[in-house]
This record gives sequence, structure tokens and C-alpha cells, in this order.
Amino acid sequence: MAYTPRQCYFCSQNIENPDFKDVENMKRFISGQAKIVDPKYTSTCARHQRRLAIAIKRARFLGLLPFVRR
Repeated sequence: MAYTPRQCYFCSQNIENPDFKDVENMKRFISGQAKIVDPKYTSTCARHQRRLAIAIKRARFLGLLPFVRR
């Protein structure tokens, strides 16, 4: 079985910076325990993974996303 790399979600949607106010989109990139998911599983490029992490942390600080799941 050959490995076929997937394209980054943000590159394919032509999104430069992930928006921290777009909570539904951010939920795709956090796990069930509210951890930021590894880019190996989400197939985001390094540039967008860094920006995504900042956006998720900003959304957590503002109370839009949880820090932990109970």
C-alpha cells in the first residue's frame, strides 16, 4: 500500500491565518481530551500548524474552547 500525502486543509481552502473565533473549525483539530492534534494525523503543513496552535490557545484563553475535557 503506497503512502499518498494529503494536502493541508488551510492550503486547500486558501486560508492564510486560522481564525480563533471560528470554533467549529477549531474543534476539528483538537482531540477528545481537548489537546492539539499532531499534524501527522491532521495533515496540516508546519506553517499552518504553528498558526493553528496560536489560534487554539487564543480561543482557550477567551473561553471559546475548553482547556480540558471532564
